[in-house]
Amino acid sequence: MSINPHPIHVIGGGLAGSEAAWQIAEAGLPVVLHEMRPVARTEAHQTGELAELVCSNSFRSDDAEHNAVGLLHEEMRRAGSLILRCADAAKLPAGGALAVDRAAFAVAVTAALAAHPRVRLERAEVAGLPPENWDSVIVATGPLTSPALAEAVRGLTGEASLAFFDAIAPIVHHDTVDMNLAWRQSRYDKAGPGGDGADYINCALDQATYAGFIAALLGGDKTEFKEWETTTPYFEGCLPIEVMAARGPDTLRYGPMKPVGLTDPRTARRPYAVVQLRQDNALGTLYNLVGFQTKLKHGEQVRILRMIPALASAEFARLGGLHRNTFINSPRLLDGALRLRAQPRLRFAGQITGVEGYVESAAIGLLAGRFAASERHDVAPAPPPPTTALGALLGHITGGADTRTFQPMNVNFGLFPPFDGKMRGRDRKLAMSRRALADLASWLAPSAIAAE
Repeated sequence: MSINPHPIHVIGGGLAGSEAAWQIAEAGLPVVLHEMRPVARTEAHQTGELAELVCSNSFRSDDAEHNAVGLLHEEMRRAGSLILRCADAAKLPAGGALAVDRAAFAVAVTAALAAHPRVRLERAEVAGLPPENWDSVIVATGPLTSPALAEAVRGLTGEASLAFFDAIAPIVHHDTVDMNLAWRQSRYDKAGPGGDGADYINCALDQATYAGFIAALLGGDKTEFKEWETTTPYFEGCLPIEVMAARGPDTLRYGPMKPVGLTDPRTARRPYAVVQLRQDNALGTLYNLVGFQTKLKHGEQVRILRMIPALASAEFARLGGLHRNTFINSPRLLDGALRLRAQPRLRFAGQITGVEGYVESAAIGLLAGRFAASERHDVAPAPPPPTTALGALLGHITGGADTRTFQPMNVNFGLFPPFDGKMRGRDRKLAMSRRALADLASWLAPSAIAAE
């Protein structure tokens, strides 16, 4: 059997595109990875590195036994994920989460792909639909798809573009945080990968300070939307803090500013509210404000964030921002192997498919790459079992979600098939995770394609 000699094309060098290209190359096939940066810039990226993280530096929970995203981490590791390999190598202390030095991570991903003999990296924008002679294409252009390509996809599918806003959290210089007022502690003193149970810097607010902070958020000068942006919804898992504050004065205290599991050493009591800072680089010089995405104007951010006592003299390495994410109605438009029904030579991967989160985006890239490689080897793509995190996420975006109300989704145990038995809580999650990894092993064995 001869293999089609033409390369598979991957458009977009973010997390999903980088992972897809790696999976294809590791399957013994040539791949061309198209990345428009730094030739063309976006509103959110700052470098030309592949897989640049533009929002948080956290891949969220790394608990593979009781958390669905931690389980997804482990499944991807077992499937040979480049993204998880580089994340593990660049990890920082972050309690039970997998957080990375974003610069080291992106450099590692870029270096690995640049060094692979079957990967060709082309730095140019693919404007409009790919050429007809590209017979196998993965579109992994992410939340900031170029206008020309987005318009071409919209014309091809007849679907109105769906979009939501995603907000970026500020980053503060560590040496400007007042450690006489702040303290180090992970919630419930839980240690994570590379951590010691005191991985976060905690900045407490008493009741009066918190009330003043909320009032300032509500009255602060915010980024104005263009007329065509005013009806674009936010993703509920990444709301700006001022949007949460507008929902009620205690919303933040039950969200990113919740004080549970923490004890202020100055009072030996739980604080009224707290802002947590998480290490953002390997040197420990930068920390990001966890869950503090914002659309406040930059001057207002500095003024209002300095109302937090421990940040009264804070200097910011990056202030928050707002960018527009675009995604397609995947349950209506894609088949079970992520192919566009209207033009099967095109596959989609990453956030543009309606998954939310770094890991979820990379996971769909992993699947798209493996599916494209299987097809090139003249083997029908086999989806992972629905009992796995990979399979549950894929099933949701390719048929499990309601096409009328489709919105971005993080991986969670609610996407998995019902579990037989009377177990509840952590025991149930542990059993589901063990089932997932057992079923994943069966899927990986026959679907693995030996590199040539």
